[in-house]
Amino acid sequence: MTSKRRTTGSGTTGAATAGTAKGGAPGAPGSTAESATAVAGEPVSRVDGARKVAGAAPYPNDVTLSGLAHAALVRATVPAGRVTSIDTDAARATPGVLTVLTHTNTPGLARGDQTPLGPQVPPPLADDRVLHYGQYIAVVVAETAEQAGAAADLVRAEYEVTDPVLALDDPRAEVLSEPWGADLRRGDVEVGLAGATLRFAAEYSTPEQTNNPLGLFSTVAQWDGDALTVHDATQHPDNVQAALAGAFGLPPERVRVLAPFVGGGFGAGLRVWQHVILAALAARTVDRPVKLVLTRPQMFTGVGHRPATRQRLRIGTDRTGRLVAIEHEALSSRAMEDGVLTRIANRTGTAYDCPNLVTRDRLVRLNIPCPAHMRAPGTAEANFALESALDEISYELCADPIELRQRNHARTHPQTGARWSSNALLECYEQGAQRFGWAQRDPQPGSMRDGQWLVGYGMAGVTFGRYQPACQARATLRRDGTAYVCSAAIDIGTGTYTVMTQLAADLLGLPMHRVEFALGDSVLPPAPQAGGSGLTMALSSAVHDACGRLIEELLALVRTDVSPLRGCRPQEVTVAGGRIHRIGDPAAGEAYTEILERHGRAEVSADGASAAMDPAGTDPAPAGSFAAKFVEVRIDADLGVLRVARVVSAVDGGRILNPALATSQIIGGTVGGIGMALLEQTVTDPGTGRIANATLGDYLVPVNADVPEIEVIFVGDPDPLTPTGVKGIGEIGLVGIAPAIANAVYHATGRRIRALPITLDQLL
Repeated sequence: MTSKRRTTGSGTTGAATAGTAKGGAPGAPGSTAESATAVAGEPVSRVDGARKVAGAAPYPNDVTLSGLAHAALVRATVPAGRVTSIDTDAARATPGVLTVLTHTNTPGLARGDQTPLGPQVPPPLADDRVLHYGQYIAVVVAETAEQAGAAADLVRAEYEVTDPVLALDDPRAEVLSEPWGADLRRGDVEVGLAGATLRFAAEYSTPEQTNNPLGLFSTVAQWDGDALTVHDATQHPDNVQAALAGAFGLPPERVRVLAPFVGGGFGAGLRVWQHVILAALAARTVDRPVKLVLTRPQMFTGVGHRPATRQRLRIGTDRTGRLVAIEHEALSSRAMEDGVLTRIANRTGTAYDCPNLVTRDRLVRLNIPCPAHMRAPGTAEANFALESALDEISYELCADPIELRQRNHARTHPQTGARWSSNALLECYEQGAQRFGWAQRDPQPGSMRDGQWLVGYGMAGVTFGRYQPACQARATLRRDGTAYVCSAAIDIGTGTYTVMTQLAADLLGLPMHRVEFALGDSVLPPAPQAGGSGLTMALSSAVHDACGRLIEELLALVRTDVSPLRGCRPQEVTVAGGRIHRIGDPAAGEAYTEILERHGRAEVSADGASAAMDPAGTDPAPAGSFAAKFVEVRIDADLGVLRVARVVSAVDGGRILNPALATSQIIGGTVGGIGMALLEQTVTDPGTGRIANATLGDYLVPVNADVPEIEVIFVGDPDPLTPTGVKGIGEIGLVGIAPAIANAVYHATGRRIRALPITLDQLL
């Protein structure tokens, strides 16, 4: 696996770019090009790597407290109906059991306020209704995890069962039309189709798929009077704080949430699931700290999954392949009484230049566990349908798939007409194709072979929308010359600790080992979730602001004293080697330690913030990330065995703060895309509603033998809308891989696969 990135205009000069880019934070120091310590943009190793390798990184499941009790969950074994009776006597009589909570003895809990990502989950154990197989109907608390689990197996429930609604095409299902006004319209699609030279229509489908982070979700809850402390596997500590405060009627400041390390998430940790609330409830009931760790089967029903989709596309082009009309309709699954919404068809609206477009999203209520966020939610599913359809059109027009996309490139925002803040998608096509060797492709399906193997080349374009929520950070300089920078953000393995340490080190002119970056604690300045590919943009901008304001604070201290910096304004100074000095005159300055010592200050701090960015109707239009994905597949002509041979991803991710970690993100997303295309499918039994493959022995994910050579290229320039020039890349690695594989399969075999996953029987 290799990585290449363009160096010209790449923005890897550290804080020199960050301090002067458009939209820079007030008080940011001037150019730091003289600094020899710039590390932002360098592929430095993870600052938290040693702790992880040594087993010293404290994950929620590692937390041990005095008097710790353990909880185990009991789940419903029917898909719909009511609990008519629940017998807990045998469980209560088991040695070590402290309590058993059911809907019959659980106090009513409130539902938290709406969040930017949707509503909070319904309170657990609220009544006797069963809405899906695996719903929690009881929680057992005991001295040990083994005692709790054994007792949970003894709880017996009787049900009044009703017929479940489990399929997207069930005529009994409630269908929600445009529930949040997300359908897009421009021009007149019917007029566009009527005048089109080529009219194309097809249906595509994607299955339910389940987030499977390596770390089982765990919660440890402890009460101290009316104050609650929770250690949780979450992607958003502030949201857990808000949800628990709402559930138990507490002021938010009485709830502290700690998550310094999380064993993965992929979107599963964006909500506050019922087991988190149950852990806190159990701890309050027994007046002891309680740990609750989900089992792998419980991860399949308790922390969300990618919804199933059925998508219909109608597309019209002129004789040159220019798009004249797109209609994209999508059905996707939704739980009976939950409100998490995933836009599917809506994502097509900004992908290509097309004058006439309509997208329609419809949600179908089913008796299933709640679908929620899974890496690149909505975009991954929509991109599979759209990019597969464009590939089909390219063959009908005898056009090169890349040229077709280039011809329809959106040079401005398709919906608003505003110019993009940055967009290197054409460069992604060009450099990706060159690195992949696309020119060696024989366009005739089934024409390329290597002995027994049919060889296919496929590609897909990717436009990933921008998301930047509000964020806050704090920066502190201490008299010993070290810095402490913090925010209640989270690092789910993406490298937040490292890139923010790099950035802060450059902005303060310090070596990395003199900077400590803290996160994962709700008492720190509020931060958004690690999700939506928005955290790095939001957090880096807040850190940039905090560090700039910190330099302002130091200059304010010396404004009237004997310092050579007396009277300097922020734009007149730079930082390097633990010192502030006048730009162009390194001798005219002094060390942080000297300033603090002279003024008798142990430390000085400053708070910074970044605002939420609304991409609608602005000029320039805030650009997300762009990419082109290229895949080679090999298929055994007799056996139908399919192997992904190599992948090239060319990505416009703005300024890359750490090429090694960014490459790792794209590689990880690529592996997830291979799983989406070839392996992953959550199978629900149509009669019982039970998930039939809810273990890692039955739910297939890519392993080492499934992962080919992966090459990552970063192209493009820093995005001017943020002071650091970054964009989000956490999810774009996955998007486009599934359609590129499906398109390569068609090129190899002449068989068009429109339903994922692509399995052996489809190729025989």
